[in-house]
Amino acid sequence: MPIAVDIDVMLARRKMSVGELADRIGITPANLAVLKNGRAKAVRFSTLAALCEVLDCQPGDLLRWEDEEGEEGERPEQVERSERAERPERAEEPARPEGG
Repeated sequence: MPIAVDIDVMLARRKMSVGELADRIGITPANLAVLKNGRAKAVRFSTLAALCEVLDCQPGDLLRWEDEEGEEGERPEQVERSERAERPERAEEPARPEGG
């Protein structure tokens, strides 16, 4: 899955157990394990906000995008779009009247 979950990293940094985190954010340890192990299909913003509040972090500390090979980065079409955004658009010259 292209979204990697790093809850275990933050748990280790905060020296907190899965059970304690589950209690503090109000979900079951089993549901937290599903999320932590990357098996969740979705996460509610309220759950993400609770995780960030309890772990004193930002959403990007818990979730990151990886390409299909498992490496972080941008997809080629994203790079193309960002490169195009950096190039200034050339304005078209106004049409000139014929014969003059």
